[in-house]
Amino acid sequence: MSELFKGFEQFLELVKTLEEKVEKGEIKTDVQINSRPMSSIPRYGNVPRPNNMANDVGTSRFRTQPSANSGGGGGNGSGGNGGNSESVIPPDAPSGYSLKDVGGLSEVLKELKELIAIPLKRPDLLAKLGLEPTRGVLLVGPPGTGKTLTARALAEELGVNYIALVGPEVISKYYGEAEQRLRGIFEKAAKNAPCIIFIDEIDSLAPDRSAVEGEVEKRLVAQLLSLMDGFSQSQGVIVLAATNRPDHLDPALRRPGRFDREVQFRIPDCNGRKEILQILTRAMPLDGTVDLDFIAERAVGFVGADLKAVCQKAAYTALRRHVPSIEEKVPENMTVNQSDFLQALKEIKPAVLRSVEVEVPHIAWEDIGGLESIKQTLRESVEGALLYPELYLQTKALAPKGILLWGPPGTGKTLLAKAVASQARANFIGVNGPELLSRWVGASEQAVRELFAKARQADPCVVFIDEIDTLAPARGSYNGDSGVSDRVVGQLLTELDGLQVGTTILVIGATNRPDALDPALLRAGRLDLQMKVDLPDLSSRLSILKVHSQGRPLQDVDLEYWAEMTKGWNGADLTLLCNQAAVEAIRRFRSQGQTAPADIRITTDDFNYAYQVLTEQRPG
Repeated sequence: MSELFKGFEQFLELVKTLEEKVEKGEIKTDVQINSRPMSSIPRYGNVPRPNNMANDVGTSRFRTQPSANSGGGGGNGSGGNGGNSESVIPPDAPSGYSLKDVGGLSEVLKELKELIAIPLKRPDLLAKLGLEPTRGVLLVGPPGTGKTLTARALAEELGVNYIALVGPEVISKYYGEAEQRLRGIFEKAAKNAPCIIFIDEIDSLAPDRSAVEGEVEKRLVAQLLSLMDGFSQSQGVIVLAATNRPDHLDPALRRPGRFDREVQFRIPDCNGRKEILQILTRAMPLDGTVDLDFIAERAVGFVGADLKAVCQKAAYTALRRHVPSIEEKVPENMTVNQSDFLQALKEIKPAVLRSVEVEVPHIAWEDIGGLESIKQTLRESVEGALLYPELYLQTKALAPKGILLWGPPGTGKTLLAKAVASQARANFIGVNGPELLSRWVGASEQAVRELFAKARQADPCVVFIDEIDTLAPARGSYNGDSGVSDRVVGQLLTELDGLQVGTTILVIGATNRPDALDPALLRAGRLDLQMKVDLPDLSSRLSILKVHSQGRPLQDVDLEYWAEMTKGWNGADLTLLCNQAAVEAIRRFRSQGQTAPADIRITTDDFNYAYQVLTEQRPG
């Protein structure tokens, strides 16, 4: 019975469609239907009528009315309905977007103006050179980098009509209606040329047909492909599309003739961040202590949306400082100072890197005792390439892609990696080897790919892989793991080979078992520099003790004596020695009944006690 009703509903839909085509004159027939109009039968659900299908989708702004006769009651005698089918939505209120509000994208804006302004404003220039106008431009970049803002500001700047829509707005539950909406949008754009069609989140509208199971998505992709190929009849229409997942788009869209160019929106550098901050703080009452250069240097990895959140957070912090409660009187002068911005930077995390643990360490080379030769090598090879790339470009020197730090545990390998990231003012992504392993087939390799993809988005970036021997052991050494370790090693080698020459991504691995690593990982071009971080000598031990005793209330403590007594100790042991001596001083101070913190002192007896405790627990 359900099949019968379903067939009857389809028959009614067919009859109504035929009747509409007859009324519009698309079908000529001598057959007369002597019955009441089928259009009076309501459809199931609230479905928009076909004559205004495109007007219900997206946001439109038209500066000029189409040349078609859509005026008064005269016309060609087709009645009021004919005029309504050609009508256009009135222009919206001005959005206020301007290219002056877009910062840090000077090169991108210059390229987009060449790709869009010339075909829409001066097509005669292209005709003289025998060039075809641009049909589509794909904006690719992480979220928050300004793709949507740039598209709308560009349409306002050029003074052309535009239609903006988000991919899911076109989707409908009725068969064929989504394709009809898409056709209506392109027809409306052609009538109002020059016009820009901006499709945000196009990956949801045109996904890879080989990766989806639904028929609606496949038909929509095919419809979009045919519409973009049909631009030769409608001049002055350009499609702008934005996505942060270009790999999920259908490959047929990314060829010349459809999306001719792909413009990359990258994370802004220090100068770009400063320009964005200047734009965002134009209307903010800043104090004289605010240093935008310093804030831009500290906001490594922040995109435009993140910087906007930082400014808003700083403003709310200042508001909380000036007006502790709503009932209090609002002061006449309220300003935002440097401390408000620094507090906001601590609380706001870059949106691109929220899925991975990212930190910007604040460790200076002076905080690491000893290891002078290794620190000098790292300073020359790493900081020079990240801070002074023009010198490397002039001399054609290549920065190392990877560095392997190997040596006994506790010698400061992790600390050296953090100091590299801190002094080079780069993001720092630290992972342990076993964290990337998974029990699911293919998940470990995917974790390695995603790690390097995040690093590319957050450049300049230092990727530190601790215990790298567990992630990349020698292939063939394990027989009972279904080959997952071999596949992970292969993926890691591929990613290291994929780092381009002169890139601002540095991979640092640390291990105390270099013999267990795969030999292919140690060749030049992958982990170029291999430095042994050995146990500290006498002078290095003294430096470590001085670093960790700095600022502590020592009394008659001979650090040189303790440096001689701790032969064979690593940096972690020496740090623990200083800490345990301080804890013993606190215990002795409290047992004597004293309470004034200024009177506490760390003496030689405290170091003696800590030395005895650590000597007993150290392996023989």
